[in-house]
Amino acid sequence: MRIVTVGLGLRAVSVLERLQAHMPEAEVVAYVDPTPYQKTTHKNHEALKAYDTLEDMLANEEADLLFVGSPNHLHLDHIRTGLNAGIRIFAEKPVVISMDETMELAQLLSKHGADQVLVGLVLRYAQHARDLRAAQAAGLIGEVVSIEANEHIAPYHGAFFMRDWRRYTKYSGGFMLEKCCHDLDIYNMVTGSRPIRVASFGGRKSFIPDNAPARDVDTQVYHQKESIWEATQDPFLSDGDIVDHQTAILEYESGASMAFHTNMNVPDEQRRFCVMGTKGMAEGDYVRGYLKVTQAHSRNTVVDEDYTKSIDRPGAHYGADDMMCQDLCAYLRGELKSLPVSVVDALEAGVAALALDQARMSKQVVDLTSYWEKFDSFNLRGGTAATNTAEAV
Repeated sequence: MRIVTVGLGLRAVSVLERLQAHMPEAEVVAYVDPTPYQKTTHKNHEALKAYDTLEDMLANEEADLLFVGSPNHLHLDHIRTGLNAGIRIFAEKPVVISMDETMELAQLLSKHGADQVLVGLVLRYAQHARDLRAAQAAGLIGEVVSIEANEHIAPYHGAFFMRDWRRYTKYSGGFMLEKCCHDLDIYNMVTGSRPIRVASFGGRKSFIPDNAPARDVDTQVYHQKESIWEATQDPFLSDGDIVDHQTAILEYESGASMAFHTNMNVPDEQRRFCVMGTKGMAEGDYVRGYLKVTQAHSRNTVVDEDYTKSIDRPGAHYGADDMMCQDLCAYLRGELKSLPVSVVDALEAGVAALALDQARMSKQVVDLTSYWEKFDSFNLRGGTAATNTAEAV
């Protein structure tokens, strides 16, 4: 397995390391990145061949997989180039950064095949999500009625967003898309459907000049996570246009509804969910590491998982990075028929995030009915939605 990569930053090197751990025969042979500051952390970095353009690299290397780890706004061009070259692609999330790009990629996938693009939408691979899906499949929750969920990140991480290139919507697609597309995908999975109407409110209240620490205060916490490209130093004087908090309400095609809240200045982090159904409820937290399922009629606890004791895997995202790479390797070897998440799932989660920002900025409810009709005209699922695939459990 010969891999080439466009983008050689922290995330790319981290995922490639886990891929190679599960597939020793995989070899990263070349890259395109004008500032590959993470190159030397890659285990065979001396042997990596550098190219100026993706086109040159694909024309001159015999490769089996293209890893797209470039900044978000470049993804569509890089995926398009890879598809036209006939190479299988692994793309980091979010796949694209706008509604128009979503439709353009949908058209490309209808031509080349959606199975040509694998995605790094990692949260479905976490044990929490697997066990939640299994509880649903066992009928412990029943029909999903409503969901309450959040993603609250610590100040060091929030400051990173305000210092990094991700602070610009033109590069990242916005905070909801960049950071919360994982979560929105999980709740598409849970409801077995997509948002049909959304509303949202938010802005920036924490990372503003009035809240900057006094000069004699230790501000190291705001610089724990390094930024390289397009970086700025002070998160409180950031020139970015992203928000630092957002509250959203979503109505799904299934009839379920959700209230979702995100904030990037929360000292005691959470990534919590409470899924309430006709037969029971599932409550859990990715950060705090638990899942509890309770029956409605008896109030008995039928699932009680403590992942802080049961999960011991290297990598980020609560062990999900390693689990994702293990599954990807099995899939690429032909040992696994399907993956828990598809590029179509990723695009649909992205549309939800983009619609929420549209609603926030317009101060109106956004109805996605006509958008989904156009999106579905490309027939990307072909009757094999990853959400409903047995292997996804």
